[in-house]
This record gives sequence, C-alpha cells and structure tokens, in this order.
Amino acid sequence: MAYNKDHTVKTSFFRRASDAEARGLPETQERETPRPHRREERESARSERPYGKPAGRASGRPAGERKPYPPKPGNDKERVPENMIFGIHPVREAIEAGTEIEKIYFRKTAGESLTAADRTNAGAANALREQAEEAGIHIQEVPVEKLNRLTRNGNHQGVAAVIAAISYKDINELAEELEAQIAAGEAPLVMLMDSVTDIRNFGAIARSAECAGVAALIMPAKNSAPVNAEAIKSSAGALTLIPVSRVGSLKGAVALLRNIGMQCVAATEKSDTLVYETDFTRPTVIVMGAEDKGISRDILNLCDMRACIPLAGRIESLNVGAAAAVVLFEARRQRFERG
Repeated sequence: MAYNKDHTVKTSFFRRASDAEARGLPETQERETPRPHRREERESARSERPYGKPAGRASGRPAGERKPYPPKPGNDKERVPENMIFGIHPVREAIEAGTEIEKIYFRKTAGESLTAADRTNAGAANALREQAEEAGIHIQEVPVEKLNRLTRNGNHQGVAAVIAAISYKDINELAEELEAQIAAGEAPLVMLMDSVTDIRNFGAIARSAECAGVAALIMPAKNSAPVNAEAIKSSAGALTLIPVSRVGSLKGAVALLRNIGMQCVAATEKSDTLVYETDFTRPTVIVMGAEDKGISRDILNLCDMRACIPLAGRIESLNVGAAAAVVLFEARRQRFERG
C-alpha cells in the first residue's frame, strides 16, 4: 500500500483489492493524479533535475565512454624540472660559472642518421664533453628520445644537465679537515656508501648518519642514488646539513682516509666478528654496500676489518638503511660510554 501526494491511498501494482479486504485494510480509492509512466514524461522529468547526468549517446560519445578530465593548470608533466638545464651554451655557462652539476646527458649519435644541424651540434657537444670531463662531471650517453622527455621536447641540441640539489665537499678538503680533527685528539666518524642506489635507503642512511654525529658522507659519482628533492625529503633534510663528498674513485677515497689515520670497517655478513666486538671509538670510516651485491671486492680488500650484525630470525639480512642505523648507533653507544 502506498500514498499519493495528497495522501489518498492507492493500490500496489502487485496486490489486488480483494487482498486488502481480506486483511481488514481500508477500501482502495481511485488515484486522482496518475503517475507519469510514459518514456517521454520520464525523460522530461529527468532533464529538469539540476544535477542530472546526460546519457553518453546524448552527448555525442559512444555509450560507456567517460568524458575526459580537462588538464589541470600548471601540471608538472608539462614543465621542465627546475634542476634541469639544456642546450650547449647554457650548460657550458653553468660549468664555467662553477655551478654544481649532478650529471650531463649527451645524445648518443652512434648508428643514427643526423641532419646537418645535428652534425653541427654534435661537434660543439664533443667540445663540451671534454670540458665536462676536465671538471670531473659525470657524463651519460642517452638516446634522443630520452632527451626529448627530459626537456619536454625543448631545443636541447643533444645536451641536458641536472643541477645538483646540494653543494658537494671536495674529498681533499674533507681529508684535510678530518686530519686536523684527529690531530686535535678527536675521533671523527665517516660513512662511505658503495653503490647504494635505492633513493629511500640512501636518504635513510643520511638521516641516521646526521643523528649519530657523522662528520661526512662519501658516495661514488657513478652507480649511486641521485641527490635530488626526493632524496632530501627521505633524509628529513639531513643531506642539507651533513657534508657530502662525491668521488670518482672509492678506492682512492679509502686509501686517502687510511693515510690520515682512519680505520675502515666494512659492514658485511661475510665476517665472524660482530659489530659489538669492533672498536668504533677510533677515527673510523664505516663502509656500507649495495642492496643486492654488498660491498665490492676491491673496496672490501682495502678495509682494515669486517663486522657483521647478529640476526636471530629466519630472514637472512637487513636492508642497507636499517643495517647502517644499527652500526652507526653501536658506534655512538661506544663513544657515549667512553665519555
């Protein structure tokens, strides 16, 4: 049983009047205003709704196809990243001005058909490459399609550079400062990362290192996580507070630090010595390796000692970010107890 708008009773579509009588209900009355049931009336009523959604075919689109969303103004995908510069002359000017450059991408021309303009740019790009190599800047050859993506199809002339998010510390200057601290009776602690490429682990290590009072971070120019906005965010800003040295040769960096009186401790599972049995109160370089391969054999052979973290569970290893925190704060505990 239902009611019209004027509260007059109407019969249900599936119940006869005799059913109502048998159940002792009031007699059914005539519907005074018929309910719209024709298709035209229903369509008319629907179109009068202020938030009515027209059917797909009525809007000229196939049924089931959604209306595309309009692009948002200022979409990041339509803008070149702020730390990217491109073009031969802008990149050359940045190098000559002493701007910290993370990496320079050069167009890979081998085996490609070049236009006259491309050949002209290739000659100027080769001269720029030599200038970048003299400045010790990391260089990578990439297909032209990648350059087009990086520069959003800008006039890159086969060259694009990534500006560093931080200012790097020269390894020789760092060694001089550390040597002065050792001469003054201090025991600096340094973190060296061998090919740590995961940006979150890299940021986590930087954060733990800053909290543990590490004097500096050392990383290779190649095969390392980029120091960009995401890395700085993952480090909670630690990468802007702690000196970072980017070197072309980790072996050279290890040899240099050993020469000034620092011990190098490799954190690796390939050891019978626990980190709790290692003396971290001396001037120390802690070496952490890549997530998948660990510390490279060349660096491992240069280290003075190796130390491992004892594990009690069934999983065989920690990720490098967690392992670095354990080693760093064991060093911090020993130094705290020594006073």
